[in-house]
Amino acid sequence: MALTLHLAGDADADALLAADPLALLIGMLLDQQIPMEVAFAGPRKLDQRLDGLDVHKIAEMDPEKFLALCATPPAVHRFPGSMGKRIQDLCVYLVEHYDGRTEAIWTEGDPDGKEVLKRLKALPGYGDQKARIFLALLGKQIGVELPGWRAAAGAYGDEGSRRSIADVVDDKTLTEVREFKKAAKAAAKAAKG
Repeated sequence: MALTLHLAGDADADALLAADPLALLIGMLLDQQIPMEVAFAGPRKLDQRLDGLDVHKIAEMDPEKFLALCATPPAVHRFPGSMGKRIQDLCVYLVEHYDGRTEAIWTEGDPDGKEVLKRLKALPGYGDQKARIFLALLGKQIGVELPGWRAAAGAYGDEGSRRSIADVVDDKTLTEVREFKKAAKAAAKAAKG
């Protein structure tokens, strides 16, 4: 049975995310300072403009040409220059460390959740929070159930939570995640006083 995702809210973009680990990794990379579904639609834009999403092609592209491609309306991200550089840096890293095989991050050497979290945190553009959310996304929706993944993902791995894109499976859960994030921001603002 084919994997079905509802991250971008667009059938073609979601199909690409479900079929291509690189697309999913790039979507997560783009998930900052823009709505989640816009971030996860970004890989589809690249796929169309490059006539296929290819890690080697992106890694080897002239940086200026790649950044221009990211900035072409509709841009891949609100900040196409800095995020385009991060996408290209990510692809270079994947080629250098995993021979361009994105899924090797979570399959190579029979890793556990803690090891995959460490590998994700080593990726350009991935900090602790982004790595934990992506690990939760792998476990909750992609079917990558590594030993200890929930503990490694922290609260993002909690069953039934509505904290991040890892919990978005339909319009209802998207709304619930947005409400959670809004409440968390309000609480943080109130704590600062």
